[in-house]
Amino acid sequence: MLPTTSPQSNGDPSSRDAARHTAGAKRYKYLRRLLHFRQMDFEFALWQMLYLFTSPQRVYRNFHYRKQTKDQWARDDPAFLVLLSIWLCVSTIGFGLVLEMGVVETLKLLLWVVFVDCIGVGLLISTLMWFISNKYLLKHPSRSFDVEWGYSFDVHLNAFYPLLVILHFLQLFFINHLVVINSDWFLGYFVGNTLWLIAIGYYLYITFLGYNALPFLSNTVVLLYPFALLGLLYLLSISLGWNFTQGLCWFYKYRVQ
Repeated sequence: MLPTTSPQSNGDPSSRDAARHTAGAKRYKYLRRLLHFRQMDFEFALWQMLYLFTSPQRVYRNFHYRKQTKDQWARDDPAFLVLLSIWLCVSTIGFGLVLEMGVVETLKLLLWVVFVDCIGVGLLISTLMWFISNKYLLKHPSRSFDVEWGYSFDVHLNAFYPLLVILHFLQLFFINHLVVINSDWFLGYFVGNTLWLIAIGYYLYITFLGYNALPFLSNTVVLLYPFALLGLLYLLSISLGWNFTQGLCWFYKYRVQ
């Protein structure tokens, strides 16, 4: 997370107060709370997870309140990250069961998904969006306003959660049962690819809402442009019989071999 101001080292109370809001201080506070579960507000984190599906604008409205009260856009409570990690672990174990993996293979898959797919890719996407928003979307680049890296990471987590629920949880019930989306049947890859369309669409829309909520950014509508490519890819996949879920299952099995 980047500081929103540049405090001067003059020893006055305002300078000491500003120092408490530096990127290092915020990061230390966040990481320290990871070790204290009793200090985390899991009820509020669950509320956010619910509204990310029903009314994501309300979630970002809370980020405004945090900026007014705590002088930072990013979360200072890791409860959301902890619950997201639990969701990820449970759903990955579910994938292991559905794909009939052994205990060791499921553990390997879990490590891959958590440390590469979630953390590694999340850090990469967050850094890329942080750079793009600060480089190209600021209304007044000369002023002391910038997008905190921690906020970019939070936006990614917000957008990743619905995608996780749809592709890593809801989809499990369709892979080998119901319409059997892990197959070459038209109905199978139609339903499966539609779930992918909804999940990635959620990710793009919630990402757009996150950066559009920042008053010092402009032209955030460009973050909706990938919807055109997403729609085109969806129609192309249905026409050519591509099955994204089948590809994901094959990829997961290949990883742990």
